[in-house]
Amino acid sequence: MSRLQHFGWFLARGFGPHGWGHPYLDWGYRWTEPALYQESARTLEQAGFDLLLIEDSPSLGSPETIDLRVRQAFGGPKHDPLMLAPYLFQATRALGVLPTVNPAAMLPYTAARQFASLQHLSGHRLGLNVVTDTGSARHFSDAPPLGHDAAYDRAEEWLAGIRALWRSWPDDALIADPARGRYADGTLLDHARHRGEHFAFDGPLNAVPFTAGEPIIASPGGSGRGLGFAGANSDIQLALAPLDEASIRAYRQRIHDAAIVAGRRADDITIMFAIQPVIVSSPEEADRIVAASADPDDAALRWIAERQSSDLETDLTALDLDAPLDLGAFGEHVSQGSLRRLIGKHDPETTPLRTILAAHARLGRLSDGTGFVGTADEFADRIEELGDWGNDGILLWGDLHPVTVHRMLDELVPILRRRGILRTELDDAGLRANLSAF
Repeated sequence: MSRLQHFGWFLARGFGPHGWGHPYLDWGYRWTEPALYQESARTLEQAGFDLLLIEDSPSLGSPETIDLRVRQAFGGPKHDPLMLAPYLFQATRALGVLPTVNPAAMLPYTAARQFASLQHLSGHRLGLNVVTDTGSARHFSDAPPLGHDAAYDRAEEWLAGIRALWRSWPDDALIADPARGRYADGTLLDHARHRGEHFAFDGPLNAVPFTAGEPIIASPGGSGRGLGFAGANSDIQLALAPLDEASIRAYRQRIHDAAIVAGRRADDITIMFAIQPVIVSSPEEADRIVAASADPDDAALRWIAERQSSDLETDLTALDLDAPLDLGAFGEHVSQGSLRRLIGKHDPETTPLRTILAAHARLGRLSDGTGFVGTADEFADRIEELGDWGNDGILLWGDLHPVTVHRMLDELVPILRRRGILRTELDDAGLRANLSAF
């Protein structure tokens, strides 16, 4: 049975060179200027999407491997998405915007004040995608990078401090009564003095309370510690999991259990699965695309290798395609999760690199559940099926470029609306109101 789901767009390249490496670069948009993103954001809002989430990485990675990150613009350059957010708010009325933020890069008091300002200026449409990446630590201090779990500990202390500062003004402290000649009662403010393992600061915050709730908090992460952070702190969980019923239900149960352990309700968290479909005009075209991907040529494999080289900060293009993958080529800086995603189910000691890369190039059909190539109707079938399994929402994944947005949404939006899966309008009361509407 059809049910409303939440929809968002995951700007996976971040505030970076959109269009690079694709024919639509020749549309001539300038990625460093706001018009490109404003036009696309208006389309998302017209479509009834709740939110736009902007990926970010403040670092170009290890000094020795920077060229791998920038040569095809996979890993950089990237400008600060927090600075882009006001332009998107100005261009839209109700769309939520969630820039990615890293606790390592911002002191709690500064962060709390900037986020509070944006929450008011946007009409309560700000969200924050909190990530704990430690690879950029060298840019912010000379302290050694934290381990995986310790980085989550720091993020929890950072977020708790920010919330304490936001709440340092109780509602009754703001009087704003001209007849009484009294703006505020300073005796009611909480000084919010914090001395923790990672941060030390004093309040109260020099900003007024929110009228429609605090900024929405989102987080990614599939580790036990990451799910625990989401259960205790997040309003939105960015989910990556196999999209079969058992995996969907198991992942959702883990998030819900984590929320309950933290003293929250299961439905306090909106779980949104990130999907990057390839929407085409006919089943025949989908079959052709999938068939063509079954035997990728060397050019296709090189493109996959360059993308993976950026993520892994290791030059795969210098390795022999027909030899087994040499795990010794990967330094200690390489994320083990990224390496596991590269290898998949293959045995690296016996599997040629060509075979591993080819597995990433191959596509599958929506109609048989092997992948995400298909028509808008077929993709709507899949989303409807996810709803039958209790899914909260979908994050469509891609460049925030008018070409990519329209290519994915022009046929899909009317179909989803006719089926009762996609809302027809957004609430003006802010992002939190839209997420809690159903």
